[in-house]
Amino acid sequence: MSDLPRKAVTRTAKLAALPLGFAGRATWGLGKRIGGKSAEIVARELQQRTAEQLFKVLGELKGGAMKFGQAMSVFESALPEEVAGPYRAALTKLQDAAPPMPTRTVHGVLAERLGEEWRELFLSFEDKPSAAASIGQVHRAVWHDGREVAVKVQYPGAGDALLSDLTQLSRFAKLLGPLVPGMDIKPLIAELRDRVSEELDYELEAQAQREHAAEFAGDPDVVVPDVIHQCDQVLVTEWIDGIPLAEVIADGTPEQRDRAGQLLSRFLFSGPARTGLLHADPHPGNFRLLPGEEGEPLRLGVLDFGTVDRLPGGLPRPIGECLRMTLAGEAEAVYRMLCEEGFVKETIDLDPEAVLEYLLPIIEPAEAEEFTFTRGWMRTQAARIADIRSPAHQLGKQLNLPPAYLLIHRVTLSTIGVLCQLNASVRLREELEDWLPGFLDAEEGGAAHEAVGEQEGSGADVAIEAQG
Repeated sequence: MSDLPRKAVTRTAKLAALPLGFAGRATWGLGKRIGGKSAEIVARELQQRTAEQLFKVLGELKGGAMKFGQAMSVFESALPEEVAGPYRAALTKLQDAAPPMPTRTVHGVLAERLGEEWRELFLSFEDKPSAAASIGQVHRAVWHDGREVAVKVQYPGAGDALLSDLTQLSRFAKLLGPLVPGMDIKPLIAELRDRVSEELDYELEAQAQREHAAEFAGDPDVVVPDVIHQCDQVLVTEWIDGIPLAEVIADGTPEQRDRAGQLLSRFLFSGPARTGLLHADPHPGNFRLLPGEEGEPLRLGVLDFGTVDRLPGGLPRPIGECLRMTLAGEAEAVYRMLCEEGFVKETIDLDPEAVLEYLLPIIEPAEAEEFTFTRGWMRTQAARIADIRSPAHQLGKQLNLPPAYLLIHRVTLSTIGVLCQLNASVRLREELEDWLPGFLDAEEGGAAHEAVGEQEGSGADVAIEAQG
């Protein structure tokens, strides 16, 4: 019996009630405008009320509703502080917690997938979950050989709930637009739908995690727990302790914030070069800050490889080349490349200088030797693009996002959102120079990777080969 959907009718009714609430608030907002309140104040009040209702409902459900909530939560940095503040705690809770499924259900899944004698595989098994997320929950246990393990158990009926929720949410995606200024919600929901089958396939997840664990074994900066056992609906991996990134965001020291931000950036850009895979679910619930060995610096623990983008040659070289040329002010060359890659459709003619002016503020972190990511900076960028009166808004609407870049774009935006939540000072340019193909010209790139190779060994060799 499926515990996740509870009753499909109940889930659908809760989600279906959201548009009615949004419509009611829009009418309330119109009344406030007629009563003399400014458009900006009314918009913020509407934004706050909409967010409060949305995240209350999403927090009560698992499946696609929870998944969407997690994807949205990393963008709270873009919201005005008076709007974001009241429900930031709810967003943080969405990132790595959900109501657990009953113990009897967990035992039923384990008996069905591991056999009736499943308890013999463990020296101990904690019935209370240590974490619960959108499609499964994690239990701490000790494997029969004495290793501490994390046992990930998929919710029965998770697939149906994911698809049903996301279909329902997509029907009123436009009403969710005000939550994150400048962001189109519908493609995000469509992409989450497209990846449902991958997230439900623990065999694919185990394969991606094994590849990362092998590549990052012994790495001084990044820890990936290895896979110990995998079958349908159950995934057993090594257990890692550490401070959840959500706790670092809430209460971390400046040193913890900066180190977490630097390592998150390093993992984002080095992962595809070293493994040919991009970890595509960078919300704080999937990361831990771990103590270094014997006085070494803090390390980043990475969890949950259910969503990855397969990039055999690393991140696409045009990204690095376009970024480098934009920083150099080469407007014509940048515009030409955007056209070639499909960011500007053939039917549209834009001013290259205007495109350059649109891009430069967004890539400011790549220009500085060290950049401090703040909610204020994120809000400024979001407001610049969202303001319908601004040239940036009009130009942004004319640009196109090719399918091949959709997931990379979302992962990058999500990571920037987390960096802003961390308020981290990051040497981003350093990571781009080391790992992003095309960011340096051929001669500089070769020298940089030779230096990295001396430090990193085999992992950098993979990066050099991937980047040609």
